Amino acid sequence: MTFPRLAASVMGALLMAVSYGAAAEPPERAFPSGTPLALIKTSLGDITVELYPDAAPKTVANFLDLAEGRKAFTDPKAKAPAKRPFYDGLTFHRVIKAFMIQGGCPVGDGTGGPGYRFGDEINAAGLGLDRIKAFDEAKGPHPSLLIRNQQEFWQTIMGPLVQSMGIKDQAGFDARKPEVLKALQALTLQGAYENLGYRYDATLAARPLKRGVLAMANSGPATNGSQFFVNLVDTPWLDGKHTVFGAVIQGMDVVDRIGAVPVSPSGNAPVTPVVLHSIRALPRSLPDSPAKGGP
Repeated sequence: MTFPRLAASVMGALLMAVSYGAAAEPPERAFPSGTPLALIKTSLGDITVELYPDAAPKTVANFLDLAEGRKAFTDPKAKAPAKRPFYDGLTFHRVIKAFMIQGGCPVGDGTGGPGYRFGDEINAAGLGLDRIKAFDEAKGPHPSLLIRNQQEFWQTIMGPLVQSMGIKDQAGFDARKPEVLKALQALTLQGAYENLGYRYDATLAARPLKRGVLAMANSGPATNGSQFFVNLVDTPWLDGKHTVFGAVIQGMDVVDRIGAVPVSPSGNAPVTPVVLHSIRALPRSLPDSPAKGGP
């Protein structure tokens, strides 16, 4: 929804104040013991991860069931149902230095998945997103919203906000302008994300996107499938938008090695493919504490 006659005095005043500061990070949260382990074998070494069913039970089950061949998926080449270890032989198709490594695409270019999608598992309130303002009159939009211009401000904050208020046209906006501005001032990051379609569950454990965590890659709310990424650094601007379902406890040096491989000049694909040989569950026999270099 766009309003061609949106008052310049309103939007101009809001956007002139924009200055981008540092994102506020949620507090650290302890990782529980006794959670499942999985071994990710790659062409550059092994990575052991601890999985978090307390934070993302459906996501953990999907990950392990695909990995070990218990869950059917749609084979993108045969375009037919298949049931085998899904990740075996795939690659880390997307590597961004000082950010993350991403894998789990059966096509190999980031466009593929298992032929189905499922919802996010995120506790936004537990991450503190219900206490962070989406817009500050002095600083502008919160940095986590990644807003760079007026069009993105409308698409990310104002458009979804007025839609959530049932405003359908310019006349409705003009008539309720004071109410809209009051709602903008009260809007939190959680509210802004909910207006975009994200749904949260306060009964889940809250897991921030720290260095070493495993999280689901997606293309928006409720679009999870098979693709996942491992953080090379903390990424607080992704909190509330990606399901965290595990973390590296051994082999963070391997993750860093993958994160440093040369990539193609035209994209983020490694020049020499980094292969995911397999992902399998492990017995719980490793130390409970994260390895050095983990989250």
